[in-house]
Amino acid sequence: MTRAILCIFEVSDMPEEMKFFMYLLEFYAAHKNRKTGEVLAEWESKGLTKKIYDNYWVYHTEAIENAFADIDSLLDTGKHAW
Repeated sequence: MTRAILCIFEVSDMPEEMKFFMYLLEFYAAHKNRKTGEVLAEWESKGLTKKIYDNYWVYHTEAIENAFADIDSLLDTGKHAW
């Protein structure tokens, strides 16, 4: 497996939604004491990655714990928490 490291230019050139998605993924994984790859694989297996990514406008304006609660609800029920 080849690992890529993003340079500062590549990160600064990313859309805000992708930057936040990466932040959310990292912090959610840490919150759950899991590896980011495991979390992303779970989201992918349940078809939630795009739904979580597309919820940027809600998640980035609220406390991160609200995003965690919503993601947990999506994983458990397939529906948003609110």
